[in-house]
Amino acid sequence: MEPQNLTSVLEFLLLGLTDDLDLQLVLFGLFLNMYLITVLGNLLIILAVSSDPHLHTLMYFFLSILSLADIGFISTTIPKMLGNLQTHSKSISYAGCLMQVAFFVLFCCLDSMLLAVMAYDRLVAICHPLHYSIIMSPRLCGMLVLLSLVLSLLDSLPHYLMVSQFNFCTDVKIPNFFCEPPQLFKLACDHTSTKNIFIFLFAAVFGGLPVSGILYSYARIVSSILGIPSASGKYKAFSTCGSHLSVVCLFYGTAIGAYCSSIISDANRKVMVTSVMYTMVTPMLNPFVYSLRNRDIKRALWRLNFCSLDLECFLLSTSF
Repeated sequence: MEPQNLTSVLEFLLLGLTDDLDLQLVLFGLFLNMYLITVLGNLLIILAVSSDPHLHTLMYFFLSILSLADIGFISTTIPKMLGNLQTHSKSISYAGCLMQVAFFVLFCCLDSMLLAVMAYDRLVAICHPLHYSIIMSPRLCGMLVLLSLVLSLLDSLPHYLMVSQFNFCTDVKIPNFFCEPPQLFKLACDHTSTKNIFIFLFAAVFGGLPVSGILYSYARIVSSILGIPSASGKYKAFSTCGSHLSVVCLFYGTAIGAYCSSIISDANRKVMVTSVMYTMVTPMLNPFVYSLRNRDIKRALWRLNFCSLDLECFLLSTSF
């Protein structure tokens, strides 16, 4: 097939999960509920952290930033998919596809960087508890969050520029429900060697660096915990990073599986299922992991619940 210049491509076709109209209606309801649960759950985490003075610590500061990143991550892809399911459409504009690529990579990389920063925070808290307040100063934490954002932008911008330079063949059907970068790279008719180098280089740098940081942090943490003589002390030390470790395994397990299946596998259905796992299921489960395994978060949520009930009672009493 002759490649057509990208400027002449007006839209891409997102094949989605199914062509069955009845099943599309079921999926619309399911994914809409998942999206609302994710957004509301992460907003509750942010509200609990901001409203409870006991949670005004660096660990919960990073957690609230991670919740913001999760909201941005899921909002990049799911609203468009819900709109297509509702209208039975498969199209996405060229500009919309490029914006999806840019924001998808931005928030995905930001999630990864923040998880690495949170692992370092747990490393300092467990291995250097007496110097924690000195090492993890508010200035350093602000710089770490800013550095995570800058690195995520440096990862997102080249993806955007690279895809914008591709020439696509006449078949611009994307076998997924969003513009996933590996799928777009497959559709490009030119720059074959360049795009392969690009994929592995950026995966190694922006994926390998946070993973290496997390592995190093937890190697130090495990070594420090094993040196604690009492079993209760070991359990208490490990419980402080149990929620974070669960989220790390969930995020990287699903993301690596989806990324590898997008590049290697030609089974579109398997690729889309793995994409659903890390674009929807992981951000939805994160608030549950942190709230169910964290007593401070549960207490803050209970206080929010009682405050809302008191406010409702006050409004009802003043209305009569």
